[in-house]
Amino acid sequence: MRHPTRFNPPHHDRRFNLPTAPTVLLAALIGALIAAPACGALYKWTDAGGVVVYSDQPPPGNSKFETIAGPPPPANPNAVKELVNKETELKKQQTSAADTAKKTAQQRVETERLADTCRDQRAAVKSLAADQILVYSMNDKGEQVVLNDAERKRRRDAAEAFLKANCPPG
Repeated sequence: MRHPTRFNPPHHDRRFNLPTAPTVLLAALIGALIAAPACGALYKWTDAGGVVVYSDQPPPGNSKFETIAGPPPPANPNAVKELVNKETELKKQQTSAADTAKKTAQQRVETERLADTCRDQRAAVKSLAADQILVYSMNDKGEQVVLNDAERKRRRDAAEAFLKANCPPG
């Protein structure tokens, strides 16, 4: 039996082994991975006295708590300038689209007008070419006058020249 006054440590003959470098690195890495989700987190809970507590540490024990997202990322110093540039670009695109739509509408109207004029000129050429049909015109007094052969030829030549210059064959 041991003597009560005598100090005899139970493990005096064992040596303490220090961890190796890879073990230390592995432990540090695991610690960093465990701590990473908690970085910047904010916890909210109500303590026993009914006081709402906000902390960067979770509540002690099994208290119910709510995790609040970390702080927002730092503000972009160029955000206003970028927003203005985006709005300006959007307005340019809208203006360009409106101009394109307007030009397309004008071209459609002009194409329809030309098609109508071509149809009218073709009808005029046919009626002026048919000698058995009398063609009338109004004079300065508002009276109907039958066109003579020279006037019919002049008008027919003008209509054919217009068709040749402006209308597709048809």
